[in-house]
Amino acid sequence: MQTIHQQFTVSYSYPVTFTRDIFNSKNHVLIDLLKKSGKPVNRSLVVIDSEVARLMPGLVEDISKYGKDHSSVLEFVAPPFLVRGGEICKHEPIEVEKIHSLVERHRLCRHSFIIAIGGGAVLDAAGYAAATAHRGVRLIRMPTTVLAQNDAGVGVKNGVNAFGRKNFLGTFAPPFAVINDLDFLKTLPERDLRSGIAEAVKVSLIRDRNFFDSLYADRKKLACFDPAAMEQMITRCAELHLQHIAGGGDPFEFGSSRPLDFGHWNAHKMEELTGCELRHGEAVAIGIALDSIYSNIAGLLGDLDLHRILTLLDDLGFSLYHPALSWLDVKKALNDFQEHLGGELSIPLLTSIGKKIEAHHIDTALMKRSIELLADRAALRNPAPANRPTVTDRNQGELR
Repeated sequence: MQTIHQQFTVSYSYPVTFTRDIFNSKNHVLIDLLKKSGKPVNRSLVVIDSEVARLMPGLVEDISKYGKDHSSVLEFVAPPFLVRGGEICKHEPIEVEKIHSLVERHRLCRHSFIIAIGGGAVLDAAGYAAATAHRGVRLIRMPTTVLAQNDAGVGVKNGVNAFGRKNFLGTFAPPFAVINDLDFLKTLPERDLRSGIAEAVKVSLIRDRNFFDSLYADRKKLACFDPAAMEQMITRCAELHLQHIAGGGDPFEFGSSRPLDFGHWNAHKMEELTGCELRHGEAVAIGIALDSIYSNIAGLLGDLDLHRILTLLDDLGFSLYHPALSWLDVKKALNDFQEHLGGELSIPLLTSIGKKIEAHHIDTALMKRSIELLADRAALRNPAPANRPTVTDRNQGELR
């Protein structure tokens, strides 16, 4: 028997640039990026979230004009392709199939570009299409939501849903570049602005206590979406996500540890159970609260830290309970999460703000108790007409 051991290293590098008014012809951020591609003229297909196009009526015309003004560097092969925004574009394969069809029809190659403009779901679907056409057409992401600019749009993952499972199909494929145009955020309703802040809370809890303290200090400003506070939050959150991807030692998640998924094992299930009635960030906020409570009653996280975490989420305007939690099959949800991870179960839990451990076993009875405590807390804050029994014994985990 003969064995040949193959070993090689592939280096990845991509910029995440913050700017405004990206398709103003005087803004050269996109053109300067394309000049680094190695091609004199860069053939490109724009894929845009239909809701973004609706809320910015002149955007499609601005994109067309931008291409004409910079035709020596950029060639748009077709008018922008509008896709349905939100999880629907990940639930049904129509958009991905149409992007594949456009790549084939316009003879795009691996040195061509797909420029994806939209929220996290659109970026996921367009990124999956780009990564699977020709085994990889170059992708430039232009996130248009808070959640996409500070989390989903800056990483290396793409995916679509299948078999009723979130992100069942997907790839790890770093983008050519990410351009965060902060002007896109002006179009967002309050619910979407708030939703994206959950990922900032998450990454602060597992990586950076100082960042958490700044979010806590600015929580009233963030709750009313003060532009300066929002911009600072987005930039630092994106930076921390990028640092983890580059320095965490497992950017393509070959292992089982996924600390950036703190609060996500149940959040994904709640999105599925509610038919995506819950925004991703709203589900993550509930997931953060639940796993923080579990960390506390498991003896890992102190009472004061738990109080500050829940206070921050409350003051940001998140609702920390949803009836979907009562429908959650905890054991099955954990098993599904383990299957998605591969290997052993690995759930991030907090030992303090900014520090975490990886738990390889979750006490399902204790997790169910945590759900009850979260429900009791919600009932205390929003009493129903018929008074519901609440927890008052500290040994049972009073939460105020």
